[in-house]
Amino acid sequence: MKSLKAFDVEIFRLSEGKQVFSYEIKDLFFASFEDSFLEKGNLKVKVELDKSERMILSEFSIKGSVELICDRSLEPFDYEIDTHQNLVFKFGDEFIELSEDVIMIPRDLQKLNLSQYIYEFIGLSVPIKKLHPKFNEEEEDDEVETKLIYRSEDDKKDTNKSNDTEEIDPRWNALKDLKNKLK
Repeated sequence: MKSLKAFDVEIFRLSEGKQVFSYEIKDLFFASFEDSFLEKGNLKVKVELDKSERMILSEFSIKGSVELICDRSLEPFDYEIDTHQNLVFKFGDEFIELSEDVIMIPRDLQKLNLSQYIYEFIGLSVPIKKLHPKFNEEEEDDEVETKLIYRSEDDKKDTNKSNDTEEIDPRWNALKDLKNKLK
């Protein structure tokens, strides 16, 4: 996409050492990705690349907000994002993701487009359960309620009956006696 060409970094023109790139992320950025779950946002991205002979160390700093849709009320709301992520680009023979934070890129690669990595880092900052801020207090109350255990009166009576009729294992009595002697 033409709008994503702004995120191209020409590797051969990078001198060894640190370089800083700044980007502004707007709605057009999210529209450039097919089936994007984000549509609106206003973010500032700072990418610091530290090039050496064998690799490029990168640090992504992303601050701003994206518009999310509440899972409960379907109302849109702004969600603040402030994230810092690191990624290592190692020079090699082919383009392979070695781990979640190490990517091998071909030695002869001319341009490296950072847009996909920025998009993924923004996506990782979005919570799975998207709740409007007005529901935050209710959600905390719900969590407390789920920790309580409910027992009906019938259950309590059944438990008491079983405790009365249940015989205590004599081995436990022997252990209790031993414990009392040690005191």
